[in-house]
Amino acid sequence: MSTAVDVAPGRLATVNPVAKLAAALVIAVGLVLSVDWVSALTALILEVVLLLALRVPLRTMIVRSSMVALAAALTAVTILLYGESSGVVHWHFLLVNVSDGSIALAVATFLRVLAIALPSVLLFIGTEPTELADGLGQVLRLPARFVLGALAGVRLVGLLAQDWRYLGYARRARGVADQDRVRRAAGQAFALLVSAIRRGSTLATAMEARGFGAHPTRTWARPSPFGRREAALIAAAFVIVAVAIATSVGTGHWNFIATR
Repeated sequence: MSTAVDVAPGRLATVNPVAKLAAALVIAVGLVLSVDWVSALTALILEVVLLLALRVPLRTMIVRSSMVALAAALTAVTILLYGESSGVVHWHFLLVNVSDGSIALAVATFLRVLAIALPSVLLFIGTEPTELADGLGQVLRLPARFVLGALAGVRLVGLLAQDWRYLGYARRARGVADQDRVRRAAGQAFALLVSAIRRGSTLATAMEARGFGAHPTRTWARPSPFGRREAALIAAAFVIVAVAIATSVGTGHWNFIATR
């Protein structure tokens, strides 16, 4: 049963997925140019403002970004313990060096991972794979075979868990699952691979027979419009990157990665 967290906000749901993808890519490219906490924090604040303007509920933002925050924290801890050692060393044990340099780099890494991953996670709330495929095919003009093949693969991912469960039932009913867990898992994984290949081959033949890969006369059942809202979202991403870089340069914290 779906919850309120799974419901896409009105303004965000009407934006073309290609624009969301482009905005997330612009922010990611802009933020990887420097390793400093000022640009990352500035971008993160502006991203939260943008998401609130798009009427993404605060509770949804917190829930969806929790795993991202955890991954960013683990990355920061690694940098803190094994990162670049400079300045005053606060703690040393074997290969572990906690210094002023590693602390600053850990903070910058934590904020940067959040700032890069947050749009990628939250902008795609409520976006269906079919909508993304329609946008890739109609707006970016990617080959229909590639787009629809990827869409079919994503649609079938959910069946793997079901197939795994049914294979387990069948093997236990035949007494094959009485061996140790490692051998049982290996045999069941091979059976799942064979089943997935067979299903994929059958689906590919069916899609080919129905003209899913027709070129260049292919038509699309659902239009994928790209207009002012999409352009505004991409422009907002450029503004976020520009303000973040300008703030970092203006405060003297800009640290271009090529100079490291």
